[in-house]
Amino acid sequence: MRQRLVTSGAQGFVVGLSGGVDSAVVARLAHLAAPQRVVAVLLPCHTDPQDEEDAAFVAKHFALTPVQIELSDAYDALVPAVQSAVGDERARVPLANIKARLRMTALYFVANQRNCLVAGAGNRSEIAVGYFTKYGDGGGDLLPLGHLLKSEVRELARELGVPPAIVNKAPSAGLWIGQRDEEEMGFTYDDLERYLEEGPQGVSPALAMKIERLIRLSEHKRTLPPMPDHEEINRRDR
Repeated sequence: MRQRLVTSGAQGFVVGLSGGVDSAVVARLAHLAAPQRVVAVLLPCHTDPQDEEDAAFVAKHFALTPVQIELSDAYDALVPAVQSAVGDERARVPLANIKARLRMTALYFVANQRNCLVAGAGNRSEIAVGYFTKYGDGGGDLLPLGHLLKSEVRELARELGVPPAIVNKAPSAGLWIGQRDEEEMGFTYDDLERYLEEGPQGVSPALAMKIERLIRLSEHKRTLPPMPDHEEINRRDR
């Protein structure tokens, strides 16, 4: 993380605190890498009050002065506009993704304003199956936890002194009240880790097929947008 600051010429890190273990770990790592140069941002958007309290608790626990940006009004103004244009059938996930993208927009405003890098909180488990919002919580200038499984994030959290209540909290992206990652994915992080560590033989055939389908369908989230192959086009034109 320090190396990225040096090579980019940035002054520090911006971290969005969600109240979960991943963002808490990233905030602590950023604080260790760049003391006094971390902007912890709380981004409530019709947020579960417990998540908001937990995010503030993490900031206080690590002596970070938080910046709070209330996004509910922006969300409420945007949603009717998009719904009137395209309708709202089966819109729960698209509407939830608006929250994630509004949050990333706000984080990049702060980062641009203060010449900072946005430190994302995605971990290997989530990235593998695309369990993140493209251009939302999947955004960022670096992903310090990108090679760590969820269990490894929790282990690191304990080593870094993240409060137990945060470490043991049920994982949630905070997309709607009561939303839980494992319920939405349809399998546990432990099951996913067995697949990632042991391969298809580590889980049931049905679950392996489900995970592999998610990996395949989410490939576009892990790569840059495709571009025409000009060399191939030129060969065809000859």
